[in-house]
Amino acid sequence: MSSAAVTAVGCIGPARLTAGFDAFRRLDLWAQTEVYGDLDLVSYGELVRIADQIRLQGRGGAGFPFARKLTAVAESARRRSLPTVVVVNATEGEPAAWKDKMLLNRAPHLVIDGAALVASALRAREIVFGIADDGVAGDSLLAALRERQHLPAPPRVVTVPHRFLSGEGGALVRGINGEAHIPPGKKVRASDSGVDGLPTLLSNAETFAQLAVAVSIGVEEYTRVGLPEEPGTVLLTVSGSARQPSIIETPTGVPLKEVLRICGATPGQGVLTGGYHGRWITPEAASQAEVSRRGFAEVGGALGAGIIIPLGDDTCPLGEVARVMHYLAAESAGQCGPCRLGMPEMARLVNSVLDGTGSPDAVHAVAGATKGRGACSHPDGTARFALSALETFVEDVSAHLYHNGCGRPVKGVLPIPEGPDDGGANHRLEVDWSRCDGHGLCAHILPEMVRLDSNGFPAFPGAPVPAWLEPQARRAVDMCPALALRLTRTASAPAPDARRRAERQRAAKQRAARTDRSIKRTHG
Repeated sequence: MSSAAVTAVGCIGPARLTAGFDAFRRLDLWAQTEVYGDLDLVSYGELVRIADQIRLQGRGGAGFPFARKLTAVAESARRRSLPTVVVVNATEGEPAAWKDKMLLNRAPHLVIDGAALVASALRAREIVFGIADDGVAGDSLLAALRERQHLPAPPRVVTVPHRFLSGEGGALVRGINGEAHIPPGKKVRASDSGVDGLPTLLSNAETFAQLAVAVSIGVEEYTRVGLPEEPGTVLLTVSGSARQPSIIETPTGVPLKEVLRICGATPGQGVLTGGYHGRWITPEAASQAEVSRRGFAEVGGALGAGIIIPLGDDTCPLGEVARVMHYLAAESAGQCGPCRLGMPEMARLVNSVLDGTGSPDAVHAVAGATKGRGACSHPDGTARFALSALETFVEDVSAHLYHNGCGRPVKGVLPIPEGPDDGGANHRLEVDWSRCDGHGLCAHILPEMVRLDSNGFPAFPGAPVPAWLEPQARRAVDMCPALALRLTRTASAPAPDARRRAERQRAAKQRAARTDRSIKRTHG
């Protein structure tokens, strides 16, 4: 999805995070002050009270209570006599997520204000803004920081790779610390040991913006809209088959079907709630759901990071799901069993259901075997995505297993990145079947991707080889006894000298053609 596809911003009810958007394309510091007034810093105790009274939960997906996070960081710092660090997670590596990028582009000072409030209350050593290297929001954030003469702590902007796992807290902390930008492989609380080993408060951009709004307008006004148990508004990124993909600010409790209507969408064949670590829900559930964590959970969905993707009637649901499953498997860090073996296997099994040779039970079995065993939440989130799809698209599953498919094309409605800069998966495996003798060595060397079929010949998905598996894939190619296995570049990842190579190939064909004509004239 391009950035232009989600530039539309809408609002249901009173504008809070999107206040002033009707008058200003982007709120600079002057416009920010006009809309929200001057920022009044508050004490640690007051900030905890406000976060608790508005029942603020993290808006990055996990939904952890913000007041508890504040308390955990403060107590860790006090117990160990250490300074603290505040981290604003605006990486938004999921392809369908755009709300945090929108905030940094259009209301950057709102996010900065929220970070300043927390940094002041915790007496933080610095404020770190983590953004992706996709070039979408960096310029706006840097311009806003240049306007701020005085912040409670010095700010720093850290750019990380635009990958699906960039938003994982442990991966972001490692990236800020100059380490490999992958999850740490074990559960580490940022409140205990985050940036430079210091107690770190890490939350996503919308959470900080919500806190700034609450301090600006007061608890009573903030809780005037939304549900009593989940007051205020939320930002939703609506894409998929919507005629008008938009970022919608809406109070909690609003029917999901109203949000879809505003974006020119219907529930279609089903709606993905919460993103690629979320859950699919049926059209009937979507028509009954209300926007809130509890409201989505009651119909089997998830609010997650506020991603809503309706799937229209003109594309193959299982084909769309299979595309994303291969993408998610390629985006893993590859450092634990569920990532190295479980996720590629889940992707392969979903593909087998798509081509009519597999079984949903097999997908359930692999998902159950990986549950809770990953080094991060990526395998569990991917399993939720796959299993909820099989439960939602029951008729489509039946069509592919028993009726030679659903007859619909795969239109690529679910967004996944394209090109070598999005995850580094630049190569695919191919087999020269005129050479392959079914030795099976490739399946032994590369079990994450290669399986042997009933005749002993290799079978693997057409998905790109994950970057972390390329060394093994090259080893499998080098050791193939029949020289049948090849590693070729994907169409979206041309080699740097592709043009020169193509020119050499054309020249060689022309020379061969001239030689052929010469031979014919000689022997004619």
